[in-house]
Amino acid sequence: MEFTQVKLQVEAGVATISLDRPDRMNGVTAVMERELYAAMRQADAHPQVRVIILTGEGRAFCAGMDMAELEGLAPEDIYEPAKMRPFDTAIRADFQSRYIYFPALVNPVISAINGAAAGLGIVFALASDMRFASEKAVFSTAFSRRGLIAEHGIAWLMLQTAGPGVTADLLFSARRFDAGEAKVAGLVDRLYPPDELMARTLDYARELASLASPRSVRVMKRQLWDARFQNLQDVVTQANREMIASLRSQDFQEGVRHFLEKRSPAFTGL
Repeated sequence: MEFTQVKLQVEAGVATISLDRPDRMNGVTAVMERELYAAMRQADAHPQVRVIILTGEGRAFCAGMDMAELEGLAPEDIYEPAKMRPFDTAIRADFQSRYIYFPALVNPVISAINGAAAGLGIVFALASDMRFASEKAVFSTAFSRRGLIAEHGIAWLMLQTAGPGVTADLLFSARRFDAGEAKVAGLVDRLYPPDELMARTLDYARELASLASPRSVRVMKRQLWDARFQNLQDVVTQANREMIASLRSQDFQEGVRHFLEKRSPAFTGL
């Protein structure tokens, strides 16, 4: 697929997807929505990709839905059949919605938040497995100041990290908050100087791609997202089942061999 509003680059086991409307602070359009979905599918299916980075071109990560499109948006648009596309029907239905499909990806997704993130931009970030941000990044949920509600599962996503009081504050007020506050609230995992963000994120992603078993990461990603819906007994039962499968895997055999032979791993994901 030829992309016009996103960029996709694959190098050293890492796919970098950039939202590419810098003049509009990477505001989401119908075209960008389709292209982001296609780019994520393409990156996840790439045989060499083991980590996906999502970032934005220019000074913003994603300022939410483009206001020009939002103004003319039909109220029933959220239920438009063509946009209700399941990502992987073998994965739980919670991760099949129009915007919350990153958890259904095989590979981990890291959002590199290079600038302003608002509305859908925060939804994308919270649907990722990890969030690294520029120390100069700024955030706002934005919805209440547009007469909207907590869209696209953000109430659940934010509660998982920030807790009920902070989530209520940030959703009700839609006030701006900086990267330091986002880090304290658990909405961001790591902070870097603006000119180091992408290099440091890429370093981390390349190390993950080269040293960790992709099979292990794939299974652990599923465990982490599933655990949000499970009790401890369910988590242990799933872990015991996956442990048996991992001990039978080629990656486990390679994990032991490369350690004993004191060399770099050559994992296959099998």
